[in-house]
Amino acid sequence: MSDIASNIIMGFGVALTWQNVVLCFFGCVIGTAIGVLPGIGPLTTMALILPVTFWLSPVGALIMLAGVFYGAQYGGSTTAILVKIPGETSSVVTVLDGYAMAQRGRAGPALAIAAIGSLFAGSVVTLLIAVGGPALAKVALLFQSADYVSVMLLGLVSAVVLAHGSVLKAVGMIVLGEYRMTMGIDVLFDGIGFVPLSMGLFGLAEIMVNLETTSASEMQAKPVSGLWPTLPDLKQSFFAMVRGTAIGTVFGILPGGGPTIAAFSAYSLEKKVSKSPERFGRGAIEGVAAPESANNAAAQACFIPMLSLGIPPNALMALMIGAMMIHGITPGPEIISKQPALFWGLIASMWIGNLMLVVLNLPLIGIWVKLLQVPYGYLFPSILVLCCIGTYTLSSSTGDVLVMTAFGVIGYAFRKLDCEPAPLLLGLVLGPMLEENFRRAMVLSSGDWSIFLRRPISAGFLFLAAALLVAVTLPNIRRGHEEAFRE
Repeated sequence: MSDIASNIIMGFGVALTWQNVVLCFFGCVIGTAIGVLPGIGPLTTMALILPVTFWLSPVGALIMLAGVFYGAQYGGSTTAILVKIPGETSSVVTVLDGYAMAQRGRAGPALAIAAIGSLFAGSVVTLLIAVGGPALAKVALLFQSADYVSVMLLGLVSAVVLAHGSVLKAVGMIVLGEYRMTMGIDVLFDGIGFVPLSMGLFGLAEIMVNLETTSASEMQAKPVSGLWPTLPDLKQSFFAMVRGTAIGTVFGILPGGGPTIAAFSAYSLEKKVSKSPERFGRGAIEGVAAPESANNAAAQACFIPMLSLGIPPNALMALMIGAMMIHGITPGPEIISKQPALFWGLIASMWIGNLMLVVLNLPLIGIWVKLLQVPYGYLFPSILVLCCIGTYTLSSSTGDVLVMTAFGVIGYAFRKLDCEPAPLLLGLVLGPMLEENFRRAMVLSSGDWSIFLRRPISAGFLFLAAALLVAVTLPNIRRGHEEAFRE
């Protein structure tokens, strides 16, 4: 424990430099803002600002991007509670009881519990990363190529199982992530760039989808008073926060999981364990505490497999790995020993960022509600310009802008066909890693396929992948999966 304490102190030394504090603050502000604004989301925003990280230090870039990710979970709850508009999908469940509390004049306690729950979950999971990350990295050093193949296969299977809509479409998206052939186009000789693809799929496509929807009428939020929750509120919320944090941690680590599924699962659990489930949907404070703790816990638990194993559990962490690759950093278990300042600096920044977000989300509520009233017609041109500038300046190539535009159109078509683009991004990141480790495993075993079953670690991950595939075919589980996304 003394080693962990000294490493955390070193991490605070890195995170508390004025440059990194500014970047953490900037990431938290942007994350909160895009959490408030519906229809943008952290994935789109991180794709947009990815080119900016090229001019930052590696640790500063990761601190800023991490702030955007978990900051969005905070911001989404504000408008969900005040005006019944979840700015982020993971805050959809918060609407049910948060808005009901606001209608009863208890918007203040609802907002405070959402912030406290997020702070509690973020602090606990950050401590878990600090304690468990190095230990998991040591275990990961025991992994051989066959084991990495199996764990990445589990990640891709999980992305299919937990994806919204058709399983077949999700499989198709992952397969498309495996880029093949240049078709005689010079721009594609070096492969499809990660930044143009992600900005097209999630930036331009999002603009097209949002332009189809009519702008919402001016939102009117009731005045917020009595911000601090009562002692009974805190007592009712505490165990909901604990359970939400536990569920969020599991879904954050689980490949293919994430804040949205974690929030829904936490809400469902609270409703089942409650002695008076009829209160839910009518202003039960546990219905705010549990999902808000779960979504923030999941957002930060996603960093555990990304930092310790070098494997992204979802598309957002794939973008984080993309940022690391821009700086020539190879993610994996050796990052903790070879670049301790980066790992521990990022960990320390999470505590700092969570404290910043409490300050940002409670006193500045009025500003965030006003932000909702900005017409999208004024927002999308600036987003479009940023997309083009960011893509061009990365390698000064107009070809990259054309690739981004093409994937914007493709991404829009995917939305219309109800195909999630996120599994495609996972396929793009995990595909080459999967192939490289597969070839290496085949060489080391002289072409013996049984290597994947003879190694206990590999066999265990393959068993989990098979169990997930079997589980999703069961009627009850499939029905629950569809009901979750429908709600």
